[in-house]
Amino acid sequence: MFAPALIRQDASRPAILYGTASGDVTGNRAIVWSRTDREARMVVDWSTTESFQKPRRVAGPATGLAADFTARVELGDLPAGQRIFYRVQFEDLSDSRNVSIPAAGSFRSAPREPRDLAFAWSADTVGQGWGINVEWGGLRMYETMRRAAPDFFIHCGDTIYADGPIQSEVALADGTIWRNTVTPAKEKVAETLADFRGNYLYNLLDDNMRRFNADIPQFVLWDDHEVHNNWYPSTQRGRTLVSQARRAFLEYNPVRAALQSDSPIYRSASYGPQLEVFGLDLRSYRGANSDNLQPNRSAATALAGGRQLNWLKRALQSSTSTWKVIASDLPIGLIVPDGPRAFEAFANGDGPVLGREHEVADLLRFIRQRNIRNVVWVTADVHYAAAHHYHPDRAQFTDFNPFWEFVAGPLHAGTFGPSALDNTFGPELKFSGVPPGMKPNQPPSAGLQFFGFVRISARTSVMTVDLRNLAGETLYTMNLDPDR
Repeated sequence: MFAPALIRQDASRPAILYGTASGDVTGNRAIVWSRTDREARMVVDWSTTESFQKPRRVAGPATGLAADFTARVELGDLPAGQRIFYRVQFEDLSDSRNVSIPAAGSFRSAPREPRDLAFAWSADTVGQGWGINVEWGGLRMYETMRRAAPDFFIHCGDTIYADGPIQSEVALADGTIWRNTVTPAKEKVAETLADFRGNYLYNLLDDNMRRFNADIPQFVLWDDHEVHNNWYPSTQRGRTLVSQARRAFLEYNPVRAALQSDSPIYRSASYGPQLEVFGLDLRSYRGANSDNLQPNRSAATALAGGRQLNWLKRALQSSTSTWKVIASDLPIGLIVPDGPRAFEAFANGDGPVLGREHEVADLLRFIRQRNIRNVVWVTADVHYAAAHHYHPDRAQFTDFNPFWEFVAGPLHAGTFGPSALDNTFGPELKFSGVPPGMKPNQPPSAGLQFFGFVRISARTSVMTVDLRNLAGETLYTMNLDPDR
């Protein structure tokens, strides 16, 4: 017989101040994350009923100062296609009967049979000096997306802006003042592990984000601002910084890679017979940003890197899902400069395949040759929404099948764009969420914040892609019929 938990004053219990989150839902598995305030053991009870009839308990790891009191458990043997309700508690390591007040959350497990599915994606949280403005309503996009009720959310990177300090007040063009909540970690550029952790804790101060995390499971990628702007591994400054930033990223997100320190961030998640998502890491394996004009593929032209590309090819070829969604932190055809003569992404300007474009050409050729159907890209990074259709009839490189790329963001950051398109793979702009000549770094209060919302019909397998704004209004819709 187990001794009952002691009834204690709240201040004496382990505390869960930042809520819970779930993520990497795939097959019959999912990750649940939380954080406490002392050395304690994470325990998760889960059930298929909100009343917690016949709950199952999973004892998780002990956590302490070394993990900044964060912890996660992997739930397994989940029933397919059901709402899973969970409660997180922490048991004080000095007294196992002293437990926290439960923190609740839920998510929908992956289906085994076709059913109507929906997911959202976006990127860029608390960038360009736009922090949590309580008077304005905080990180409002998270509440907009929560109300849209996707089955899961893909965060395409820039989950924090570790290199983006914020000020308490910012004067807006209309004469009003934007007032930021400020913490010590957000007053400076992150230089230590504590600084990086503090950036994640800052975002979790927001009520909208905590509600979203409790209700919507996530599939989280990273980009540059988790470390510093436009970083690549060979920078002398970046090596120690990257190690600290990666550690904080894994500590504060519900990602499976956190369970083993050497696991890659790139991964796939199967969401039943209709959908598999392939998440890329275009940071950890790249060569230095350059003029991107190398005539042949080499280590200098790496962006995804050979090992990751080989994994992606194998994973795409073996997937049995109708739709294969490649989630990338960077777009294919948009030109993203890094200073006057270097480039940050794949594109380098009009013309034949050069530099990092060799990786794209190799992948697209493989997809065509292996007859891999229904591949769609969802991307971010450029801080506006767009829809691009790629076709060999318009391209310099022609050995590929037509495909779509949809761009979304920011969630809560400055709005920029539009960017120029590179004609190498024949993109055609079908929609842009911002007008030409817009003044850069528009604040969230301008309403030009964007997310993508995708629905897949169980009956027809048609994929409907919406690009939506901060108010949840649909600005652009495209219906994609599956190629059987």
